[in-house]
Amino acid sequence: MHARSAVVDLYGDHLSALGWWAPVSVVVALAEACEVQPPATRTAISRLVREGWLQAESRHGTRGYAATPLAQGRLAGAHDRIYANGPRAWPGTWHVVVVEHRGDRRRREQVAASLGYLGYGRLASSTWISPWASSELGPTLAAHGATWTSLTGPLDEPLDAASVWDLEGLHHAYARFAAELPPLDGLAALDPPQAYRLRTQLVHRWRKFLFSDPGLPAEVLPPTWAGHEARARFLAVAGALRPAAEIHVARALGLTAEASWPTHPS
Repeated sequence: MHARSAVVDLYGDHLSALGWWAPVSVVVALAEACEVQPPATRTAISRLVREGWLQAESRHGTRGYAATPLAQGRLAGAHDRIYANGPRAWPGTWHVVVVEHRGDRRRREQVAASLGYLGYGRLASSTWISPWASSELGPTLAAHGATWTSLTGPLDEPLDAASVWDLEGLHHAYARFAAELPPLDGLAALDPPQAYRLRTQLVHRWRKFLFSDPGLPAEVLPPTWAGHEARARFLAVAGALRPAAEIHVARALGLTAEASWPTHPS
């Protein structure tokens, strides 16, 4: 697991419920619980500060780092997608976006990667489509210096989703993920550090699907879509690991676990 992922997942999965801040020593220790060495974690923190995700902040005389408003918005949105029970209700319309090509090849690749993360598939060289209009689209494309136009409505002909997104590859990836999940009946025996490490690794693997799965509505997915079972099993395993994982985080922060965590879905 990369140091950056260990830090980002800590803030998005746990510190979001505790004020988005932690002492640097705690961030380093919790990353080390996931087999990330302290120098790598400190380097990742520095990079996240330069990229506008974290900011240095001392509380009660303790040096630490807080997630910036930008990071809080991105991580909260990712959290909602990670723990969603399934696709949203779909009105049958599509959001079509035409992006003007500007800049060098690297810039165009960054725009394509960002659009893919937001759930858009390439319909033509400069045309992208999604069943949902992303609220992050405008700020994301503006950050890349791209200009764009869009429209929302039904298509003249039904869309073959498999021609826009790699549904076959994604189906097999979900099936592999589900097959590799640990059985629920063995999780209760894990101590808090073990539960934290396993849950962090699990959420990290699941979060990767945010970059490849556009979150298509059930109406355009194959009837035997493996993503449904994979999501149900992920939520069950992550939910079973959460109490012990929270105890580990609370202890690292010097908190009383029972009094620290608000009610949340997973």
